[in-house]
Amino acid sequence: MTTPAGESTTPSPWTSAVLYGILDTGYLAPENFATAAAELVAGGAGLLQIRAKRESPAVIEALARAVLPVTRAAGVPLILNDFPEIAATVGCEGVHVGQEDTAVARARALVGAGSIIGKSTHSLAQAVAAQAEGADYIGFGPLFATPTKPGRPAIGLGNIAEVHRLVSLPVFCIGGIKLANLSEVRAAGARRVVIVSEMLGAADKTGYAAAVVRGTREGTREGT
Repeated sequence: MTTPAGESTTPSPWTSAVLYGILDTGYLAPENFATAAAELVAGGAGLLQIRAKRESPAVIEALARAVLPVTRAAGVPLILNDFPEIAATVGCEGVHVGQEDTAVARARALVGAGSIIGKSTHSLAQAVAAQAEGADYIGFGPLFATPTKPGRPAIGLGNIAEVHRLVSLPVFCIGGIKLANLSEVRAAGARRVVIVSEMLGAADKTGYAAAVVRGTREGTREGT
């Protein structure tokens, strides 16, 4: 894909990523997004998403413009939570959509043919449907109850191995994952994870991200 100015971009081989970082305004002040982005990619986050559910489109665009130079320099794709029009304007590498958001095909048409489109799924049926819809990856969860998604019931760990059998897409397990339960999640079959609240709240975000990457790759829990 290209930026609005026509500058070509070459995203990293994100499909090998084991840690997907999310910059969420529910846990991080907007003025700290760029710094946190640099810390997370330094720790090994292979994908980074901006999620700002309660912010205006103008604020979301400003956040994307602030973070994009950081991720671009690191070769890490920047994904915007929904808002494909903004992603296209700014030059983000892709968008992530929920079950009730923009359709995958529509999002890709807006962002560009080479864009990365991810989709949230909460069941095996939704995971299979997302692959059929043309998603490039799925989020699968929430595995545990999480304040990031209040009111959404946890789906547990029982279907992690099965979802990997049913779909060939990269599967990023999400929802209530922490260093303390990472080994349990990994033992259930997870190959890739998303961590939000605990990682954004860490005093050493780079060290935390690196510990998650090690623990996910090795299947052992690491300390911070």
